[in-house]
Amino acid sequence: MGNKIKLFAKIITVSDGVSSGHREDVSGEKIQEFLESSSWEIISRSVIPDGIESVSKELIKATSNFHGLIVTTGGTGFGPRDFTPEGTKLVIEREAPGIAEAMRLVNPLGRLSRLAAGTLNDPFIINLPGSTKEALMLRFGT
Repeated sequence: MGNKIKLFAKIITVSDGVSSGHREDVSGEKIQEFLESSSWEIISRSVIPDGIESVSKELIKATSNFHGLIVTTGGTGFGPRDFTPEGTKLVIEREAPGIAEAMRLVNPLGRLSRLAAGTLNDPFIINLPGSTKEALMLRFGT
């Protein structure tokens, strides 16, 4: 058998409620479970408050000396502080709009999410919703 390619990922939860300790990071846990069951190694998980600046700063930090996937969860809706896609688009060098569009087609609720995807240096970044049910439906079509 050939050598398996190692797949590395980082998960960033964007949520005022989780970062303040008022809510559990359920979507971050579910994303980690799914990625690990698909042979990804989770390098780190972080939690940050909502906002353009917090997202862009964390993405720049997360991409430093990293080659892999960065998944954000949360901040993709229409709440007053939901600016994850804007923070992501501020720092990505090459956008991959087809990824987000394909994810939106998986279910009708996905069309209500504002997702962004693209690269910053080498890592690939993708935004997922913070709602566990919606995120699972977008990722797995279930």
